[in-house]
Parts: sequence; C-alpha cells; structure tokens
Amino acid sequence: MSGTTLTQSRPLTCPPSRAARELGLKRGEFDLAVHLGRIRTVPDEGGGGGRRVPRTEIDRLQGRAEALRESVQVVGTTEGAALMGIPAGRFTRVAKLGLVTPVKWYPNRYRAVVWLYLAEELRLFAADEKNTRLLTGRTPAELSDRLRAGADQRARNWRGRHCGFLLRQADGPWERAGVVAGFLDAGEIDDVLTDPHERAHVRALRPAPPAHGAPGSPAAQLAEELMTAADPDEIDWFRHDLAREVAQARTHQPAPRPAAPSRHPAPGRPKPFPGLRGWLLRRNPRPAH
Repeated sequence: MSGTTLTQSRPLTCPPSRAARELGLKRGEFDLAVHLGRIRTVPDEGGGGGRRVPRTEIDRLQGRAEALRESVQVVGTTEGAALMGIPAGRFTRVAKLGLVTPVKWYPNRYRAVVWLYLAEELRLFAADEKNTRLLTGRTPAELSDRLRAGADQRARNWRGRHCGFLLRQADGPWERAGVVAGFLDAGEIDDVLTDPHERAHVRALRPAPPAHGAPGSPAAQLAEELMTAADPDEIDWFRHDLAREVAQARTHQPAPRPAAPSRHPAPGRPKPFPGLRGWLLRRNPRPAH
C-alpha cells in the first residue's frame, strides 16, 4: 500500500449562501455588496446559470465583515434625514431631484414604494461643502420649479444603478443586450429589433425584476413597473443602447435560429403510395400470409 495520503481538494468556488456565512454577513448584506461590486462573483462552472464566489475572494475578505457591513448599511427617509441633519421633507425633495440615488426599494403594507439609500453615500453628500446650499436655507429657485412640475428622479436613478449592476454580471454580448432590454416594454423591443430570431433570443435573456412577491401579485406588478423606463428621453437612451449592444453581439455571434425541418421521411418509415393506389391499399390492406 502506498504511503501517499489522498486529500480532497478544496473547491475553487462556493455558493453565495456559504460565502455569506463564512464572511459573517447576512444574505441581504452579502447580495448588496455583490451588487455594488465589493464582492466578486463568477458564473457557475456547472452551467446552472447562477453565480458563485471564488475562494480567493473569500480569503481576501476574511476578517473584514464589519467594514463590509458598514459599507452596505441602508437607510430610509427618516434615518437618512437624521444622518444628514435635515428634516425628512427636505430629504425627500433632495431625493426627488436625483441628488442622491436609491440602492434598494421595497413595497410597504399600503403597496407604496419605500426607497433605501446607502448611509455611506449620504454621509459623503452631507460632508461636501458644495452641497450646503441644498441642505440649508431656501431651496434654489430652479430646483423648486422642477419639484412643482412634478420632478421625481428616484425610480429612474434606481433603474440606472440596477442596470449597471446587471451589466457587470452579464456573461457575454447577447446577455448584455438582454439586460438592456429588461428595462424596455415589449413594444419598444419589437420596434428596435426587427429580426424575429434576435428579438426572441434577447427577450429570453431579459432579467426578471427584483422579487417582491408571487408572480402576478400587486408587489410583482409594482416591481415590473419600476423596472420599465418611463420618461421619453430615458426610453430613447435604452433603445439606443439596446441597438448598440445587439449590433456588437451580432458581430460576436449570430442569434440562434431554429433548425430547418428535414425534407426526408424518417428512417425506417415506408414511403406512402401516392394517388388512387395508395388510397385503395389503405382501405383494403393486403392480408397477412
């Protein structure tokens, strides 16, 4: 018997749930850290379509759970306003103007959207002297006019941020096109993509909106609404980006097309008799001997 001891090699990657446990993070904290690019993931080598975390990444981050947790702390309007030292109403106006960008959202019991912001970003915004006039005294007239006109950039800014996250996770050119298409309604996609095979392929690669309820539920419908570009100039931007991504993907590899049906009968199957003779034989088959 050989004296060599066989040891099982450690997997090169592990699933997100295990990575979160090893790093001492709650799953929501871990997912947001991935979203922000602070934890690197790779495609599932098993081809399951999911993501996994390299062991080298876990080793790099070991012992930094507290710093990671602080970097992904999120707050709502009330907490955010307190953190910035301003009234909640002023915080809402700052957010509607698009001066701070939501990183997450959830529906409350009344099916209203509750926006969440990175505490770290709010601290930096409040500490910047250039923003002092936005946090104290009267709101500048041009900004007040925009608010009176109904300006609210929160959903749009979240879409832009979420699109960036999904593009970083995309595994190839067609997947990138699918990401961009995920922010357009079906009619806009059909208008941009005239090739039916490309259209079907891109539609199949569209990411689902963030899960906030069972399919068809009011929460799921709200998620789909927030995922879809709304302003005309925003729609134009996504349309232009979709056309560009598809053009790049097309040069990399054409969209798959269904195989042409065979013109030959299946092997082993007798060729039918044509015309009257075939009809008579089918009605009066020859007796077996």
